[in-house]
Amino acid sequence: MPRRSTPRRPRAAAPAPPTRAPEEIVGLGISPSELGQLAAAGFEVLERDPMATFGTEVIKLRIPPGVTLESARQQARSVAPQAAVDFNHYFRPEQHPDAPCVTSDCLAREVIGWPEAQSWPGTCPAGVRIGLVDTAINPDHIAFEARNIEIVRLASDALPESGKQHGTAVAALLVGSATSRTPGLIPGGKLIAVDAFHRAGRQDDVSAAFDLARALDLLAGRQVKVINLSLAGPPNLLLEQAVKEVGERGIIMVAAAGNDGPRAKPVYPGAYENVIAVTATDRQKRPYRRAGRGEHIDFAAPGVAVWTAASVRGARPKTGTSFAAPFVTAAVAMMMASEPDLAPERLRDRLTGHAEDLGDPGKDPVFGWGLLNARAICDTKT
Repeated sequence: MPRRSTPRRPRAAAPAPPTRAPEEIVGLGISPSELGQLAAAGFEVLERDPMATFGTEVIKLRIPPGVTLESARQQARSVAPQAAVDFNHYFRPEQHPDAPCVTSDCLAREVIGWPEAQSWPGTCPAGVRIGLVDTAINPDHIAFEARNIEIVRLASDALPESGKQHGTAVAALLVGSATSRTPGLIPGGKLIAVDAFHRAGRQDDVSAAFDLARALDLLAGRQVKVINLSLAGPPNLLLEQAVKEVGERGIIMVAAAGNDGPRAKPVYPGAYENVIAVTATDRQKRPYRRAGRGEHIDFAAPGVAVWTAASVRGARPKTGTSFAAPFVTAAVAMMMASEPDLAPERLRDRLTGHAEDLGDPGKDPVFGWGLLNARAICDTKT
C-alpha cells in the first residue's frame, strides 16, 4: 500500500506587536485639581514631565485595578475635558528589509539632483541645525567623525536600549561626514538627536506617545527649525496636541508616510495636517510598493536602496519611507537657513512649485505634489 502522508499543519501567524502600553493612559494639560480627582479615583501617577515650551506638563498614569483601558480613558477625559488624554500608543521606525544595491554607492540623491556639499547653488549655507527623533545612534561611527551630532536619551535607564541600526542610518543620511563613505545631505549641519525609543521585544523598537511629546518639547526648546520623524503609529490625541504646539512655533515637522502598504490606513504623525508626509520612490521614480498612500501624502523622495551608514561600521542600502523623509527634512533645513524668516506656508508653496509632478496631474494620493527637486532648493527666492 502506498504510504499515506500526514498533511502539515499551517504555521501559526506571529502575534501582532502591541499597539499601546498596557494599563497606561497619558495626558497633556491636566490641571492639579483634575489630577487630584483622578488620584482619588484610583489612578496612579507613573511619570510626569514639565513641558517648558508648551507651558504645561505631560503625565503618565496607571489605570485603577479592575478597570479597562477604554473605561479609564473615558473617565479621565470626563474629569479633564480640556486636556489631551489618550492611550500611551506605541510608534515604530518605518524600515523594511534592505533592497539590493545595484550600483557601487546607491547615492539616491542623484535622482533628485542633490548637489555635492562644495557646490551648493545660490546662497545655501551648510551650518544648519536639525532635530531628529529616532532610535539609539552609534556616535562612534566614522560617519560622525566631525562630531556634528548631539544625542539625548529620553527613555528610562531601566528600559533596554533600542537598536542602533535605524537611528544611525537616518542620522548619517542627514549629516554624515563628507569624507566618509556615507556623506550626508548636509555634512556641515548640526544634528540634535533625541533617542526616544527602547527595545520592547526581539527586533522591536518602540517609542510611546508620552516620550514623543517630551522629545518634541525638548527640540522646540533647542530652537531647531525642522524635525525629522521617521516613525509611525496610530492617531493619538496627546501627540496630536504636541505636534500642533510645535507647529504653532513655526517649526516644520517631516515624517515618514509608512510602510504598511497602499491600502493601509494613514499613519501618524505624518497624517496630521501640519506635518509634511513623505513617501518613497525607487531610482526609476516608481512608487515604493509598500509605501502608504492617501490624500495626506505631501511629497515623494528616494527611499529604496538608499546608501547610508550601518549600525556598527561601514554602510549598506536601506529601504523604507524612513529614508525618504530625511531628503525633505534636509531640503527644508537648507531653505530655512538661507531665509530664516521664511514662513512655513511659503516654504511649502516653494517645495510644491518646484516638485517634479509624477502620477496624476497635481496632488495625488501616491506621490503627493511630486518628487522633491533638489536643484531648486536654494537658487531661487521666488
